[in-house]
Amino acid sequence: MSVAEERIERLHTLARAAATAGEAERARNYVRLARRIAERNRLSLPRTFKRFTCDSCDSYLRPGTNARVRLRDGHVVVTCDCGHQARYPYDES
Repeated sequence: MSVAEERIERLHTLARAAATAGEAERARNYVRLARRIAERNRLSLPRTFKRFTCDSCDSYLRPGTNARVRLRDGHVVVTCDCGHQARYPYDES
């Protein structure tokens, strides 16, 4: 694991902790920093990081607090407070 990947993982942990503590701006800054590191080093973000961040406003999403999660036909719809929606497929079997 490279230094950049370790830093992205650490920032993900810090963003989760900040969002849990109610510090939304600090969590948003951690998310932005992790995205910049990934872009600069041409890395893809881990799946858990992608699923829990808003692409539009860079918020760290916490279902029930600042995100709404709904199951639809074959996909999950995650809606941020800013109104941005993300859809992820799932297997219904």
